Amino acid sequence: MYILGIDCFYHDAAACLLKDGKIVAAAEEERFTRRKHDINFPINAIKFCLRQANITVDDLEFVTFYEKPLIKFERILNSNIEMFPFSFPVFYKAMPSWLNEKLKLKSIIRKKMKYNGEVLFVDHHLAHAASCFLISPFKKSAILTIDGVGEWATTSLGFGEGNNITLFEQIKFPHSIGLLYSAVTEYLGFKVNNDEYKVMGLAALGEPTYYDDFKKIIHINEDGSYSLDMSYFIYHYKLSMVSKKFIKQFGPKRIPESDLEKRHIDIAATLQKITEDAMFKMLNHLYEQTKCKNLCMAGGVALNCVVNGKIRKHTPFKEIFIQPAASDAGAGMGSAFFIYNTVLDRKREFTMENAYLGPGFSRDHIKNFLTKNKINFTEFKDDSELLRKTAKLIFDNKIIGFFQGRMEWGPRALGNRSILANPCNPQMKDILNDKVKHREDFRPFAPVTTIEDFKKYFESDHGDTFMLFVYPIKKDKQRTIPSVTHVDGTGRIQTVSREQNKRYYQVIKEFEKLSGVPVLINTSFNIRGEPIVCTPEDAYRCMMGTGIDYLVMENFLIGRADNPKDMWDSWKGRREILIKMG
Repeated sequence: MYILGIDCFYHDAAACLLKDGKIVAAAEEERFTRRKHDINFPINAIKFCLRQANITVDDLEFVTFYEKPLIKFERILNSNIEMFPFSFPVFYKAMPSWLNEKLKLKSIIRKKMKYNGEVLFVDHHLAHAASCFLISPFKKSAILTIDGVGEWATTSLGFGEGNNITLFEQIKFPHSIGLLYSAVTEYLGFKVNNDEYKVMGLAALGEPTYYDDFKKIIHINEDGSYSLDMSYFIYHYKLSMVSKKFIKQFGPKRIPESDLEKRHIDIAATLQKITEDAMFKMLNHLYEQTKCKNLCMAGGVALNCVVNGKIRKHTPFKEIFIQPAASDAGAGMGSAFFIYNTVLDRKREFTMENAYLGPGFSRDHIKNFLTKNKINFTEFKDDSELLRKTAKLIFDNKIIGFFQGRMEWGPRALGNRSILANPCNPQMKDILNDKVKHREDFRPFAPVTTIEDFKKYFESDHGDTFMLFVYPIKKDKQRTIPSVTHVDGTGRIQTVSREQNKRYYQVIKEFEKLSGVPVLINTSFNIRGEPIVCTPEDAYRCMMGTGIDYLVMENFLIGRADNPKDMWDSWKGRREILIKMG
């Protein structure tokens, strides 16, 4: 049985295909269109999924969607009526999209896919809950889903057992931790639904000196339920987020790309602190309701790695599962699993152990691309020789684009579409931010290490395959790996085993032979403003337009200095546009 789960029209459009309850393929639409957070109907992602399974739309039993449009439309209408006439400009602007697309979703799916089968809709937060619990290793688990907003819910507490999920408490729009975080993100001059992670990183540089001011904005009860003072916000009836009252309280909005003041940094730190306090209270309450030490989380706020890394310290939960595409991209996947496991009551057959679910390219395909475009390269017959060479280049402070296997599912590069560099070089963080990523200088980089070496460097007993937890780096190791040690002494860790990703693992171990350190910098293979690379062409263009020194594509090694700089001149102009777009 094939089930296709999709999401679109808000942010992070994506598709995921199940075969008999197991994922065959999954990818975000942005990777194909090269438009970051592409919201459009994910026709390219759908075509990839069908192609990967070698089937047509006629083989699909169901297509599932990650929310219920009519209920969401009800919320839009209610909010706009309540705030009329102030809401009318936004209402007028939004109606064409609703009338032409969002309310006609079933017919759009059938028309764009040429599909005549059943289309099923799953409640947004139920889809999130399914996306984390039904593919977790747990037979039973507490569940927290927390994001901006679905139909009405913004936060849901629940419990999963076997194939069944119950959401027993919810907080509803306009009260939302996710929208509070987005509102402050906009206030600080960053992009909503894109840059919240930047604010999370910025928070480590500051102090929560505005905590009493934030307590006026959000009231948090002992059980973690909360409410916002909506006089500080206008997102429920305008396209902007914060009100004049918020600006009067905290000062003028930061102009995008302008200098960051101490005020901005401390506001970010305060936002992070109050988010943590709210989440720890609700998680402690969730434990009291479920008495289960397993926790599954999903929704955009579940990507807050700083919070995630502190959960075990501040709550009774011992085992935590968060899948790599925890935002809306993964909710379409959740809707498919909900139909298969819960509605149809089919046995749970799948546990997500890696994220390598996107497109992959054969060695013949890559070689044809290189030769057709007259790109100079070295071909290695022996993987071990290439990986030793790669480790030596990293040791010599060269920056490597590492392209292999199938692309990752979710926003993190996990070794198949990664940029690798030397964490022992104290200048490498600044070099990568300036010469390669073209992004803000405060942005940190993540470490990757092997599962057996993890405890030597980090203050935690739990590694993480999907790079979704921030843990303290041991004090005696912080000077050893300065370019992945954040200012507060932490790092967003990825751990890898030989079984999960043999070539990636081997590069780390070869680097250890040279440096004595089984850690690398791993950052996503892209530049600011562009999605992670998908194809060999994407990877080569990215290298030629940045300070990446070498590109490893399967068994081929390509040097930027060995190839004509004018071959991809068109990339340079595009790069500048992307940088300006952020």
